[in-house]
Amino acid sequence: MMYHTAKLYSDMGKNVLIDGILVEREEIKPHYQQLLEILRDNPLDVVEVYCPLDICRQRNIIRGDRYETQSEEQAALMAKDIQYRVKVDTSVHSAGECADMIVRELFG
Repeated sequence: MMYHTAKLYSDMGKNVLIDGILVEREEIKPHYQQLLEILRDNPLDVVEVYCPLDICRQRNIIRGDRYETQSEEQAALMAKDIQYRVKVDTSVHSAGECADMIVRELFG
């Protein structure tokens, strides 16, 4: 439903931002292909917000609302061959720097 709702807003000329991960769980396969199909006639830029798994593990522990291995488990479920327009690394850049990089690349 989320992608159909995003399509509706996009069809109305609105920019839409979806914060999520493209996992390939059995009940939603093929997730990434479904996204591409639903939004095939709409502008679509996929951004990878990346962090090495060892740092994700440390962040999960500090947050306290996620279990230690959650990031590794999610990484194992990620769709393969995703075509990213922009990639940012949160272990190298601050959240603000990452946001600036994304905005510059997408809206230049």
